[in-house]
Amino acid sequence: MNRRTVMALLTLALVAVAMPAAAAAEAPREEFRAYWVDAFNEGLYNEAEIDELVAATKAANMNAIVAQVGRRGDCFCNRAMMPRTQAAIAPLPFDPLQSLIDKAHAEGIEVHAWIIATAIWQGSTPPRDPAHVYNTHGPSKSGYDNWVMTRYDGSRPGDTYLDPGHPAAAEYIVRMYTSIVENYDVDGINFDRIRYPDGQLATWPKDNSWGYNPVALARFHAATGRSDRPLPNDAQWSQWRRDQITNIVRKVYLQSYAIDPDVRISADTITYGDGPDQLGGWEASRPYRETLQDWRAWMEEGILDLNIPMNYKREFCVVGNEAPGCFGFPQRAWYEHWNEYIKDHQYERQAAIGSALYLNSISDSVIQIRKALAPSAAGNRSYGWAGYSYANPDSLATTNQRPRDTSRAELTRALTQPSEYDPITPPVFADDAVVPEMTWKTQPTEGHVMGTVTTAAGVPFDQVWLELRDAETDELIARRLTDGSGWFGFVGLAPGRYKLLVVNDRVDGRRGAVVTVTAGEVTTVQIQPKAR
Repeated sequence: MNRRTVMALLTLALVAVAMPAAAAAEAPREEFRAYWVDAFNEGLYNEAEIDELVAATKAANMNAIVAQVGRRGDCFCNRAMMPRTQAAIAPLPFDPLQSLIDKAHAEGIEVHAWIIATAIWQGSTPPRDPAHVYNTHGPSKSGYDNWVMTRYDGSRPGDTYLDPGHPAAAEYIVRMYTSIVENYDVDGINFDRIRYPDGQLATWPKDNSWGYNPVALARFHAATGRSDRPLPNDAQWSQWRRDQITNIVRKVYLQSYAIDPDVRISADTITYGDGPDQLGGWEASRPYRETLQDWRAWMEEGILDLNIPMNYKREFCVVGNEAPGCFGFPQRAWYEHWNEYIKDHQYERQAAIGSALYLNSISDSVIQIRKALAPSAAGNRSYGWAGYSYANPDSLATTNQRPRDTSRAELTRALTQPSEYDPITPPVFADDAVVPEMTWKTQPTEGHVMGTVTTAAGVPFDQVWLELRDAETDELIARRLTDGSGWFGFVGLAPGRYKLLVVNDRVDGRRGAVVTVTAGEVTTVQIQPKAR
């Protein structure tokens, strides 16, 4: 029996003991409740801050902390792919992530390790650590050793980003996440900025201008037979870039599952503008078109356990309100539209609505939390809520009109006690809740397959098709392209025997393998065809 199962059983037992006998049969509410804790403000820098963070989370009847341990190519930890941060944290042997895990778990609070996927540095002064990825594969490097993403015109304003279309950069991103799962007893890992960047060129304001690393562009040419420099609004180029992001999410999901199937894979996803149903469908939405982040497809495929859309809208912004920050947009309606879409597109996984504490008053945040937890018109509920952020828990703290600790204490009171902030009783977080069970992992009925296609010498077959077929009937189940390392993966397969066939004119014949899928397990296979 693993630690998380033991913790859940202990929580249930304690709740049952504490309740009157007549109510003891009632199960505790299942609801993910979390603070996002960023690494640019207090919360993770020393033991005292972590003590305060855990106590504040507990006092608010929350049960999870989404902690930014991967900031920009560094780690607020000592044992990961990324080097230890050069931020002014307490000296060694202090390990922020390990300390947070120890203290949060002692209070029954989950820890989800939040890592920025693509941004690796800001500014022109390089990191001090020579092993930092900015130094080893940043803008000073050339050829294949340069992993940096640029825009269509060759520029790269703002942060320095890794290009997901570069195979080595993509593999590095994957290892940032899986190295945490390998070395820490985290309850989850959390993607941030798992997309292409903002900051589009003025000529293409609604299409993504990024992704033009020469290696990535050469791979696109190899996949399509083209030789041009595609425009940002080129449909084939946009889909190819979306696929690079999806490949990373799928790879992290399956490799993490193979290491520890209890780890919850989540992503902080984009909800720019109005909801898809108001714009003509998902493909017309800004996340899909502008950031090339197809998170709806990730949920449908089952490569996220938890979607945490960053539905950051101001509750006071309605039609006709020209207050600062509204920009003439009906943000309250946008928040509600996105909530409906999110709740109705969970595909047997889970979503927890993320809202912007820092943009709203405490009263408005409570209103947004209640909206996040209410059923959609179709009767679908979310599985919880997350608030950004612990450091700035209301707009008064954000604008330095009162201390953060004061705002946090007032938010806790509004969430857990009857107060002037909320006319509805009981308070929204009046009682404790347990994190919802991932039944597809705890009671699995399906299994998964992953593997590589390489030569006998280990040279990867990049972007070759894999067909997954029923071993008995030869029925085609699914098709998948390998990534730049020759890796592939299939999620959510019924137990049984399958054939994997490599179908490509670079391969000598239809080479493959027969695999057996078992519920709750990842079957791993190596396929080594001969190149023509």
